[in-house]
Amino acid sequence: MFPEKQLLYQTIQAIYPLDEPTFEAFFATFKPYSAKRKQLLTVAGEVEKHLYFVVEGLQRMYYLDEQQREATLLFTYSSNFGGVLDSMMSQQPSRYYYETLTPSILLRASFSQIELLINTYPDIEILLRKGLTGAFSGILERLVELQCFSSEEKFRQLLKRSPHILQIVPHKYLANYIGIDASNFSKLLNSIKI
Repeated sequence: MFPEKQLLYQTIQAIYPLDEPTFEAFFATFKPYSAKRKQLLTVAGEVEKHLYFVVEGLQRMYYLDEQQREATLLFTYSSNFGGVLDSMMSQQPSRYYYETLTPSILLRASFSQIELLINTYPDIEILLRKGLTGAFSGILERLVELQCFSSEEKFRQLLKRSPHILQIVPHKYLANYIGIDASNFSKLLNSIKI
C-alpha cells in the first residue's frame, strides 16, 4: 500500500472503519495535489470545491475582518482532513480562507465525487457524519476555552490536546489561535514549564 493510502486508511479506521471495497472507492476519488508555502487553497467568498487530506505540511483556516485582522481558527497537518467543510457541504460561499503555511502534499477529492460516494456507499456518509461530529465537538470545546479560560489555561489546554504543536506551528499563529498578542505568547512560553 502506498504511504499516503496507508495514512488515509489509518485515519479513516480511527473515525469509522470501512470495508475494503468501500475504502477503495473512497480512496479512488482522491488525487494527489502539491501546494507551495502560503498558497491559498480556499478563498473567502468562493464555494469550497474539495475535501483535502493532508499527507505532509501545515495549513490553517482563518477569518479576515473588515479591518484586515486575522483570526486563526484551526490548523491541519499530516493525517487530518482539511478544507472549509461547511462551505463544501452546504455549497455556500466560504467566510474563511484555507492556506498552506508550509509546502504541502495533499490528497483532494471534489465535492461532486464525495456526493456521489455518499449516495452510493452509506458507510461513507456515516464516516463523514462521524468526522464532522468530532470536529464540531472540538469547536465547542474551543469556544468554551476562548470565552472562559485565562491565557495560561488556553495555552496549557492547547499543549494537552496537541503536545507537538509548538514544534510545527509558528508561534505568531499559535498566539493568534489562542487570542493573545505574540509578545504575551513569548512571555507565557518562557514562564510555563512544558
